[in-house]
Amino acid sequence: PAAAGAGPPRARSRPPGGAAPAPAPAPAPVPPPRSGAARPEARSGAEPGGAAEMLSSPWARFYSNSCCLCCHVRTGTIILGIWYLIINSVVLLILLSALTDPDQYHLTSAELGGEFEFMDDANMCIATAISLLMILICAMATYGAYKQHAAWIIPFFCYQIFDFALNTLVAISVLVYPSTIQDYLRQLPTNFPYKEEIMSVNPTCLVVIILLFISIILAFKGYLISCVWNCYRYINSRNNSDVLVYITTNDTAV
Repeated sequence: PAAAGAGPPRARSRPPGGAAPAPAPAPAPVPPPRSGAARPEARSGAEPGGAAEMLSSPWARFYSNSCCLCCHVRTGTIILGIWYLIINSVVLLILLSALTDPDQYHLTSAELGGEFEFMDDANMCIATAISLLMILICAMATYGAYKQHAAWIIPFFCYQIFDFALNTLVAISVLVYPSTIQDYLRQLPTNFPYKEEIMSVNPTCLVVIILLFISIILAFKGYLISCVWNCYRYINSRNNSDVLVYITTNDTAV
């Protein structure tokens, strides 16, 4: 009855051609935002580290930034450079005082028990030049470690390698020619402390003691070489990381 009272149903409007209207297209699904697009800051900050890891050598895991288990390798290199600087400065002062007053440090062949004189003028001048060169090298290493200039540490590192090689050759010569120790002891002055006691020791035991002492020195020098090398590598990688961050920042800004 309610439908009888209602009017006739309205016809839907159609386009002029009489065709049915096309259905509206469904909205395309929005893909979830990627982590790189959602957090551009995090991605840009992670890129330099990843690039640095790719550029680093596979032996990077064996290097350490600590020195003597108590300080950073940069601090240890500065302390080592200052220590060498003090030692060479004292040696230079002694050599200069010997040049100004030769009679104070002049030992004749009779006092030495040999046929040569100790530290003539030519040797004094050579030793003075070497001391000046060592002071310059130590100052460069200290400044390079303090100001983080890796290239300034290379001369000091080369000196350490040269010194380590010389001590290694001494150890090899003692091992190959053990009789040279007795010959060296005989050339010492007669008033040299404990000369007779040292010469009375068994030659084999004396060779073992000297080799053990040289081995300890070589181990200590090798550890100092590794500290300086780790400092050079730390400063170099830090400078490379700064360059990568600068380049990545400029690329992101563009």
